[in-house]
Amino acid sequence: MSMFSTGILVLTSPLHTLPLRITPVLSSAAQLVERTLYVHLHPGLNLGSGSQPRPVSIPPVMDMSTLITRLYSNAADICGHLDVRVLLTNVRAQSGQSHQVTQCLQKYTGDCYICSPRLQSVLLHPQLMRLQDGEEGLKEHEEKPEPLETYSDVVVGGTFDRMHGAHKTLLDISCLLASRRLVIGVCDKVMLKKKVLKELIEPFSLRVQKLQEFLQDTKPSLQVDIVPLDDPFGVSVVDPLLECIVVSEETRKGGEAVNKKRIENGLPALVLHEIQLLKDSHHTETEEEKISSSSLRSRLLGTLLDMSNLPPLPYVIGLTGGSGSGKSSIARQLEALGAVRIDCDKLGHEVYQPGTAAYHRVLEEFGSDILNEDKTINRLALGKKVFGNQERLKALTDIVWPEIACLVRNRISQAREEGKQVCVMDAAVLLEAGWTDMVHEVWVTIIPEEEAVLRITERDGVSTEDALRRLQNQWSNDKKVEHANVVLSTLWEPEVTQKQLLKAWNLLQKRIKQRPEGSWASVCVTPSSQL
Repeated sequence: MSMFSTGILVLTSPLHTLPLRITPVLSSAAQLVERTLYVHLHPGLNLGSGSQPRPVSIPPVMDMSTLITRLYSNAADICGHLDVRVLLTNVRAQSGQSHQVTQCLQKYTGDCYICSPRLQSVLLHPQLMRLQDGEEGLKEHEEKPEPLETYSDVVVGGTFDRMHGAHKTLLDISCLLASRRLVIGVCDKVMLKKKVLKELIEPFSLRVQKLQEFLQDTKPSLQVDIVPLDDPFGVSVVDPLLECIVVSEETRKGGEAVNKKRIENGLPALVLHEIQLLKDSHHTETEEEKISSSSLRSRLLGTLLDMSNLPPLPYVIGLTGGSGSGKSSIARQLEALGAVRIDCDKLGHEVYQPGTAAYHRVLEEFGSDILNEDKTINRLALGKKVFGNQERLKALTDIVWPEIACLVRNRISQAREEGKQVCVMDAAVLLEAGWTDMVHEVWVTIIPEEEAVLRITERDGVSTEDALRRLQNQWSNDKKVEHANVVLSTLWEPEVTQKQLLKAWNLLQKRIKQRPEGSWASVCVTPSSQL
């Protein structure tokens, strides 16, 4: 059976019957389509009639809201690899607008069943068609569908990180409710500080771009205003045209707070339209039961985020992370799994030893008053000379970092001669020192700042202020993650870290086995046939 990159699933059964039938249909569609599956509602269509099908207009009804929720929920369980999108181009389409609907359908797949009957198509579950035929005589006894109240201007807010089924449900139902304009507040800056694994949240501009693309597909006739959300309220408490706010079970209190502020501002309260949260059947013990972006971010831990060109073996992992992040603990676990650990902190001690080139240059630069009685360098005294002075600190690192890098290269060469497969370069200043040219991948360990402060104060017996100062003198998690190929977090129990690490290690072994001797081969993906 042929596989297609893109597909359009036309649902022809009456809307009120579809939620119970969507599971087998999605399952079958997932065996035919690899990337994007558009879902178009065309109740009552008979493809066997011989006449040219025409677009239909559908009024917004409660059955449609139920169908959207069920469809995205089932898609997450059955075909999580697909980008499923329910199209609303024909909802509330007035007479004379069928041409616009046809154009939209053409845009999705380059052609469509309406415009080109010769387009390759597959009838999924013909037994459902027979059931539909049996229902025709019962239509006159059906209750009239319950209409869905719509509003001129609707507002919704969220992070919208890594677009998933719960986001699509929220957006599609918001599009159903809005007849003129949809305002979307997207969390930015201050609103991201408390998010789990905030360093892995996609850039604001990328999240906005994905929203625009999705909404242009879903309901292109709608005016969409996307604005940054730097506080819990944003434009929702000042825009007089807004009539409705879409919330979930867990954000209803936020919607009520918005209304309180609107009333204080002399504006009418918004109608609160509440949607159900989608359950995540794949969640782990550390993840939320609902489908959420934080769960998706946690699943990125230990996976390859990016890939660099590779020199010959051994395969070198550059491991870095801020103070208290658990970097050294992870390095030791990787060593236990078979990697050669290169401890750059220990190598840093070696370059200060009497008689070395760095030893003499440091004395010339900073004076002999930094020496102990045994002529070794007192690193505490040296630290005081450079603390808070960026110019003096740079003078020191310009001497020391190249010497450490030289020792690292020697260790890697030694590992190569011994036939070792993997080296782990454990380096707190990996990125700051510019040592990424020595590694194949950068792995970064992260934890929230408040957790790092607690660990540093308990471990080193320093004050909270000293711990904060230490962290602020290092690169931030966000900046480190920008350079990361793999991200790990020790925020949870050791067992959770161990699972992350085993996943990362096993995926690493696959990458090493897949590459040709000495370097990566470029991979060319041939597109599937497309609808």
